[in-house]
Amino acid sequence: MPVPSADFKKALKQLGEKEKEALILRLVRRDAEAYDMLAFELLEDVTLETVFERSQETIHDILFTVSGRSLSKALSRGLKKATQEIARYQRITKDRKGEVELHIYTLQLIFDNFTGQFESIYKGFYVATARMTLRTMMLIQKHLHEDLHIEYQDTINSFLADLNSRSKRRQLPFNLPLQFEID
Repeated sequence: MPVPSADFKKALKQLGEKEKEALILRLVRRDAEAYDMLAFELLEDVTLETVFERSQETIHDILFTVSGRSLSKALSRGLKKATQEIARYQRITKDRKGEVELHIYTLQLIFDNFTGQFESIYKGFYVATARMTLRTMMLIQKHLHEDLHIEYQDTINSFLADLNSRSKRRQLPFNLPLQFEID
């Protein structure tokens, strides 16, 4: 993202109210994320919960509407889109706990519905799921209070146990821990 220069800030301050309004309206017509961010900041009916629920629905739709000749490859693409939706949620709300919750939600959907694809000849979906699990652990440790680590420990450990029980574990290009250790 470009950093506004001092001249840009000065010119923005000199604009009148109507000019600023027209500029903002033009911006939000072109950029959906800018619209969502401003709606979250300005509108009372757009709350953290509504943005979270919309992201959950989007992730659910992404994962359950994948299609292609290879379900494993399609799920890999779907998982990438789900990750992009989570990043979008975080950019709009700046809510780290919600970001972790969306990661857990996505992983729970995968482990409840798509673990059969871990045994596919294509390892991409398995590797992407393992990476997402590691990323979730890192986010929990880095951004959430230590008291919340215990809340997620059992869930993460169940994901790790499933991932570690697969034969593809040896093909991972990184080390997958056996348990989510709490400091």
